Amino acid sequence: MAAKSKAKTKTKTKTKTKTKVKAKRAPKPLAKRSTSQKEGAWRIKCTSLAQIRQNIDMLDAQIVPLLSRRHYFVTQAANFKPSVAGVVVQSRVEEIIVKVRSMAAETGSNPDTVENVYRSLIDAFTADEQRHWKKLHK
Repeated sequence: MAAKSKAKTKTKTKTKTKTKVKAKRAPKPLAKRSTSQKEGAWRIKCTSLAQIRQNIDMLDAQIVPLLSRRHYFVTQAANFKPSVAGVVVQSRVEEIIVKVRSMAAETGSNPDTVENVYRSLIDAFTADEQRHWKKLHK
């Protein structure tokens, strides 16, 4: 019996080891990092347009999946809204804008630019949420 228990334990241990998933690391920027603390560790000095484009492509590969996740939750919200007009809650939009402007300022980005991007994002996602609401309530 003891031998069977050990064999089962080894099998279970091997199975657990096989099912472990390594966490994905964010790709490293493709240029030298700036040493200035004020600029932020993510700010790097590129030496060519090709490096800039590679870094932008790397960021897009991270941004698009995040936008997809955000979109998923936004359209789910339609399940909880009382009407298609209720999809847009202007106070919530402004709450988001205040937050992202603050984040932009903290990271050294232009808050006006980030606000414009977010307003466009919110408008596009709201249109999808309204379409989703209409499908749910036919």
